Amino acid sequence: MNYHTFAHMNKWTSYSDKALAEQIGHFVKQQRMQQNRTQDELARAAGMSRSTLSLLERGETVTVSTLLQVLRALDKLELMGVFEVQEQISPLALAKLQKNKRQRARSPKKEKGNKTSW
Repeated sequence: MNYHTFAHMNKWTSYSDKALAEQIGHFVKQQRMQQNRTQDELARAAGMSRSTLSLLERGETVTVSTLLQVLRALDKLELMGVFEVQEQISPLALAKLQKNKRQRARSPKKEKGNKTSW
């Protein structure tokens, strides 16, 4: 991890919940305006009232569901990628899996009494 990444992570940890909510609201408003949409248009597309969207844009308390609806309407659900959980396997478990993996192919066993036609 380089210094820039570390400094960026520290930036977010120093924010209050209110400041983080305001940052999210600012992002939503900026995206809406870049798409040249009014609050009414985006709210309708997201299936909510304009006042609920306004609350989100001001950094007020809204539900996660509200945020997801707005991100979907803005076509920004790719942001959810930061929440993806990568399954990690321990070195010991990996070694056990490798041990049980076939090391070579075998020819099929012939059944007794079956003779080849040649």
